[in-house]
Amino acid sequence: MKNPAGRFALVILAAMLTQSCAGPRAVTGLASPVQTNGDMPAIPFLIATTRTKSPTTEPPYSRDRSSMLNFSQLTVVVPATHQPGSVETSSTTPDPQRQFSARDLVRLKDRNAFSSQLNAMLAKRPPSQREVFIFVHGYNNNFAEGLFRNAQVVHDYDITSVPIHFSWASAGSLSGYVFDRDSALQARDGLAETIAIAARSNANGVFVVGHSMGAYVVMEALRTLALRGKTDVTSRIRGVVLAAPDIDPDVFSSQVRDIPSLPHPFTIVVSRRDRALSVSRRITGGRPRVGSGFEIPLLQEKNIQVIDISDVDGGGHSGFATSGTLMKLLGSGRLLRQLVANQDAPGEDKAAEARQLIVDNASLVLHLPLRILKRTTGPQPLLPRQTASDGGAMQ
Repeated sequence: MKNPAGRFALVILAAMLTQSCAGPRAVTGLASPVQTNGDMPAIPFLIATTRTKSPTTEPPYSRDRSSMLNFSQLTVVVPATHQPGSVETSSTTPDPQRQFSARDLVRLKDRNAFSSQLNAMLAKRPPSQREVFIFVHGYNNNFAEGLFRNAQVVHDYDITSVPIHFSWASAGSLSGYVFDRDSALQARDGLAETIAIAARSNANGVFVVGHSMGAYVVMEALRTLALRGKTDVTSRIRGVVLAAPDIDPDVFSSQVRDIPSLPHPFTIVVSRRDRALSVSRRITGGRPRVGSGFEIPLLQEKNIQVIDISDVDGGGHSGFATSGTLMKLLGSGRLLRQLVANQDAPGEDKAAEARQLIVDNASLVLHLPLRILKRTTGPQPLLPRQTASDGGAMQ
């Protein structure tokens, strides 16, 4: 079909048909918390959201946009039978043995109360763990789904930083793509404020991860901070990861031009097999998305490192969070810290060490930023094959 409007209508119709066949959405379990086993992992979260507060605890926040940033804290319980990479949820009262659940919701009055609680949580950690991890969910997520994905990532990657869940007003509907796009744009000031609070806390640094359309929110927030001259905030960002970013390359280039100095390191996870981004491309007039992996040289020129997971466990849209192979590669800690947490190896060593990783016949490719490639000479060697017996860890 050559008519763009016709293609758009078909995509939306397909999404609506898919939605009509989908089951009920996840709930937090806050309305009817149940007793949990003390041995089950429980992760305290701080919440910053541009969603409107609900009059009840289930859900605690609606799909509607709020003109002000709302704050709270709660605890997420990881189910006893949790499988790494999975987000086990329920549409009724969660069984904490089998499904993620939330408890102990406390609404915080304002940013001062939020900041005080953040500093209190930081003070309970050893100095090496006094960092903040901000996660921004993607399109088609209700509050519970985005929160539990964040908890799954924190748990499965053994992230020891204080986790902040930034929840923007996604409609939680497959047919709500345009609504979500507008909500993502509306949320940029709220995320910029959240990053500023974290940066001005007692934390040693701030890490920001955005998935899919959440990456668009992250870029708009960084752009907002840059245009406002908030270098005291941006200088405290120790790493940014955009996973499967649903952003037009031209828009991304424009955003980068407005940010004089991108946080370092700046990492983008891409996949040429990302079907969700293929659908997004059709909806947006045939334009490719940054997360599709077809603009890698452009990203390298902007001194961004790119992790290509096209050949890792199917290369799906949420592969950064669901891939057991990726967890083997990055879960050892050393490589993850170098890629994400601003612990640099010398340029020559980093180029030699992280060009290509092979685990269980899956290949992950790291495309280095131009500033590092310029410091290296000669061909870039491949890493030796890693096997399951050594856990895929970089030694």
